[in-house]
Amino acid sequence: MSTTMPAGRHALLTVSVMAATLMQALDSTIANVALPHMQGSLGAASDQISWVLTSYMVAAAIATAPTGYLAARFGMKRLFLAAITGFTITSMLCGVAASLPQMVVFRLLQGLCGASLVPLSQVVLLNINPKEKHGSAMAMWGMGVMLGPILGPTLGGWLTEVYNWRWVFYINVPFGILAFLGLSAGLPADTRTAAPKLDVLGFTLLSLTIATLQLMLDRGETKAWFESTEIVIYAGLTVLLLYLFLAHTVTTPSPFMPLRLFANANFVSGLVMIAVMGVVIFATSALLPPFLQNLRGFPVITTGLAVAPRGAGTMASMLLIGRFGNRIDSRWMMFVGMLLTAQSLYMMAGFNLDVPVSGLVASCVLQGVGMGLVFVPLTTITLATLQTRDRADGASLYSLIRNVGSSIGIAAAFAYQTRMTTVNHAYLTEHVTAYTPALAQYLNAGSGLETALGLAGVAAEVQRQAGMLATIADFKVMTWGVLLATPALLMFRKAKPDPAAPVEHVALD
Repeated sequence: MSTTMPAGRHALLTVSVMAATLMQALDSTIANVALPHMQGSLGAASDQISWVLTSYMVAAAIATAPTGYLAARFGMKRLFLAAITGFTITSMLCGVAASLPQMVVFRLLQGLCGASLVPLSQVVLLNINPKEKHGSAMAMWGMGVMLGPILGPTLGGWLTEVYNWRWVFYINVPFGILAFLGLSAGLPADTRTAAPKLDVLGFTLLSLTIATLQLMLDRGETKAWFESTEIVIYAGLTVLLLYLFLAHTVTTPSPFMPLRLFANANFVSGLVMIAVMGVVIFATSALLPPFLQNLRGFPVITTGLAVAPRGAGTMASMLLIGRFGNRIDSRWMMFVGMLLTAQSLYMMAGFNLDVPVSGLVASCVLQGVGMGLVFVPLTTITLATLQTRDRADGASLYSLIRNVGSSIGIAAAFAYQTRMTTVNHAYLTEHVTAYTPALAQYLNAGSGLETALGLAGVAAEVQRQAGMLATIADFKVMTWGVLLATPALLMFRKAKPDPAAPVEHVALD
């Protein structure tokens, strides 16, 4: 039997959980815009500075998987507080790093410590709220998860411009202190339970699979993908290790990921959909800044402000879901959200090098609204029907699939963009002759095609146009991807509350 949680403690826990969620979510993108500044300060080569991102992503992806086991083994409160403490300390260490090796080591530790923050935040919010308020709770949680990556480049650009790149890590300190104090006071003490047995072989195989996949995705673009022996080796190892992990999982009596999770149709359907949304959310976030800075000519801060309306759209939709979500079938909300997301991508596929800011803002707001309408109901319907004991494992796997989807989406988007840039550049170059009327008009104000200045201008413009066409091609593919994934909503089943089921939220008085 459960009793009602005091309102003050509920508010304290909610604020603290959101601080932890936002802190970790921001760090997935906040350092991106600061990489050029880090490169000069740390004395790193252009292909080495990406290790700052790669090390964090690999460590976070691997450490997300055992969150359920660690929470059961050591207690949710202990794990949560340890993760926040470690993440805050390693953030400070990243800020004081004096060399690239130091930065890579500290980012690895930061990823390991922060991996469990998002799934644990999700579980705590589900556990402290009754079922009828799960939609509102997930709307609140979703704001942190989605707004962090969206607003990260804006905040990172501003901190780097006004202060220096080290502040993109120092900014985590106040969030970490707030979250630690709030959760220390609000979460109940952990109760002693039977310690589960860790499937060491399963965890090792899954970790190696994630590591080789992430290395393949991160290094593929610079190594010409499968033209490189290194990438072929990574791909072969990923397939082999994944096969070994799956074979071990279905044959061992106590697998690392409980097989009973996959008997829940909503959970399996949710994993498929979040992989698709992970591709769209993060691939779009990765494509827009280079387009605005390199092709449109926007400065860093302006670029961050230009994409910020997407976060405003997401927040607006999540606030509406939190207020009215319990009255509407989640599947219909997700259907509308998928259509709005596809429409926004279709609008982006109509961009050109002179796209007005109003057109950019409109498409970003529409996309933010659409993704919010998908993300919150998807999270709720995926996890709410799991038993309480399975939520930590389910949330960690859900976060893992979202991260893997985002990694694949970013790598695929840039690979396709690079390929289409080359193709379009070759096509446009064929039409660059002294007798092309459009080219003659372009050079009319200059000194002619024969001069070095004229040739350089034409070459730069051809490259810009080829890059624009490649970006358009990316958005077209994502538009079709969202539309083709929409029928997958039919796999979800409406959750029917069991009146005989016990109340599942945590008693804290």
